[in-house]
Amino acid sequence: MTADRTEHAAEHAAEPAEKAERFEVTRAIAAPATRIFDVLCDPNGHVAIDSSGMLQSADGEAVRAAGDSFVVHMDREALNDRPMGRYDVTVEITRFEQDTLIEWTPTHPAFQPSINHRFGYRLRPTADGTEVTSYYDWSLIHERYRAAGIFPILQESALRATLGILARTVEREV
Repeated sequence: MTADRTEHAAEHAAEPAEKAERFEVTRAIAAPATRIFDVLCDPNGHVAIDSSGMLQSADGEAVRAAGDSFVVHMDREALNDRPMGRYDVTVEITRFEQDTLIEWTPTHPAFQPSINHRFGYRLRPTADGTEVTSYYDWSLIHERYRAAGIFPILQESALRATLGILARTVEREV
């Protein structure tokens, strides 16, 4: 286990499974971290690797720092779980370390107060490519959304599937 995963496991070891407020999955990908990170910084890269079908298209430039943002055009009907239809979110980058870490929170003017759930990727170069960890953290969501009982909004399997699409995308470029 990496230090991050060990720390995360220790933090949540005493919590029952239903109390966990973070999913984290890791996959070895046979591509350099720079190639993977380029996809993760590109708004259209997010659309290309999305396993949920919700991300339809994106507008904006590649992100290069915390505070950068882009717009994603969403369609919640792809999951058929909530009658939200089509809507846009602004993806706001909350943490950024070149070729190592990218984290964001989706925002929308109608979601007030801000939901404050986080998605991200950590990359660690290995001898055969890169270990990529994808996470979804809803531990900081506003109480209004917690009380609604709708979190998590996606399952751990969606993160794993997205890592599979990411691997397919970057490995074929090798």
